[in-house]
Amino acid sequence: MTDAVSCMAGDWVEVRYVLLEPADRAANLPPDTAARPLLVWIKGFALAAAAVGEDLAIETTTGRTVTGVLTDVNPGYMHTFGCAVPELTHVGRDLRVRLAAYRLAGE
Repeated sequence: MTDAVSCMAGDWVEVRYVLLEPADRAANLPPDTAARPLLVWIKGFALAAAAVGEDLAIETTTGRTVTGVLTDVNPGYMHTFGCAVPELTHVGRDLRVRLAAYRLAGE
């Protein structure tokens, strides 16, 4: 029995690949940034079985096929845009009311 995390074809996964090697990066980058490759993490559906750390081809939700190193199986979304801004929370609702009134006035 192994503790390695793996996926099967069709699983939702994340892979990482090198988009630009250090030699291919822009010349105006800070030295510590320019010395590192530009990496991409992308999610999609596994096209074969693989274990974390192995190469894997995936199909993204837009239908692209991307190959990279498997980094996660069933990844979530960890981004945040911070706390809600109270002054903006009503904007969508109010705008829909105004648009509906405008459309009715035009009939």
